[in-house]
Amino acid sequence: MQTIRGFRDILPKHIPLWQKVEKEVTHLFEAFGFKEIRIPILEKTELFARSIGEVTDIVEKEMYTFEDRKGDKLTLRPEATASIVRSYIQHKMYAIDPVRKFYMIGPMFRRERPQKGRYRQFYQIDAEILGVESAYVDSELIFLLNELFKRLGLTGLSAHINSLGCPECRPSFQKALLNFIESKKDRLCENCLRRMDKNPLRIIDCKIAGCRKALADAPATLDYLCNDCSDHFNIVKTTLEKQGIDFIVDKSLVRGLDYYTRTAWEIQTTYLGAQSAVAGGGRYDGLVKELGGPQTPAIGFAIGFDRLVEVMEQTNKTSEALSLDLFIISLGDAAMEKGYHWSCELNQADIRTEIDFRGKSLKSLMKRANKLGAQYVLIAGENELVENAIVLRNMNTKEQVSLAIETLIPELIKIIKK
Repeated sequence: MQTIRGFRDILPKHIPLWQKVEKEVTHLFEAFGFKEIRIPILEKTELFARSIGEVTDIVEKEMYTFEDRKGDKLTLRPEATASIVRSYIQHKMYAIDPVRKFYMIGPMFRRERPQKGRYRQFYQIDAEILGVESAYVDSELIFLLNELFKRLGLTGLSAHINSLGCPECRPSFQKALLNFIESKKDRLCENCLRRMDKNPLRIIDCKIAGCRKALADAPATLDYLCNDCSDHFNIVKTTLEKQGIDFIVDKSLVRGLDYYTRTAWEIQTTYLGAQSAVAGGGRYDGLVKELGGPQTPAIGFAIGFDRLVEVMEQTNKTSEALSLDLFIISLGDAAMEKGYHWSCELNQADIRTEIDFRGKSLKSLMKRANKLGAQYVLIAGENELVENAIVLRNMNTKEQVSLAIETLIPELIKIIKK
């Protein structure tokens, strides 16, 4: 039996790095006032079709959608924003306090072509702020991402930012874009031609080389911004400059989902080939209303957890594995019984302890202690029990001391925690 294509096991040797990211995210995000939210993996398909946009690759080709026994169409979540907004509306959180800051960590599902850093079950770190229209919040989220990556020791990253305008100024841009596209129709792929009427902005996001070349001189949203959107974007840029955050204004950046307005951004890396984005986000001021809630400004981002860890593995060569505090070698039945109880007590005291119950030789067990990276080895055989002198060996210095059974546990805790 093998895993399903595009799905994978995350093995114990990789888990310490994942846990390191999770701990840093939790610590930093909560310091910025975010609260964790946990949302269902399954939602009604309509939620994602309405929020993401029916004329997107995600909805048209990539979602895992099926009917349950009652005929209801359900979808494994392809992203988190729509579900968080649904929860915000369903539980009427806006009635108590419209300003909310959420974060979540968990799996998403898209049936796209597996490639480096991209899986059909993938993991995201997601953050959302609802109820605030200020451009300073846009800058704050980019600053937060920059700070997180800095704490994780990442380099080779760049922020690409753009403004997508709003419902007031976007129609004039779309008209100019459609006129331009008409002159390039013979050079565009079938997907781009199909999107012309329903969602022309998505054409700019096409990844096919021929289309990208044909659209190189396409109109930019930045040239059609209304005064409010222009002022908003200028505040974002000025704030980032004052904070010393490097960014590139990228007119081709539109993001892949329909709900984005105004500021959009990606954090890109050179470590993952063509699929260079490790995080992305933007403002979606109309989504809460679109899904049945009150008019509420909102903004958020998602980090590709799998990609982030792959970049960290390439840029951080030091081992993140947790070493073992103590390995207990019990030789003989009486020592094995004692060792079992000692191991349980020490684990209760947060001493990382391992014992081997297979009855192997001393030489074999010492090799295993080395393999597990044990800092100390406790050796107890028949002679040690009779003489009331259990041997503790420091695996780094090779020094050995004898400890009495009556005070063994408190002495071990004192030595190891020191």
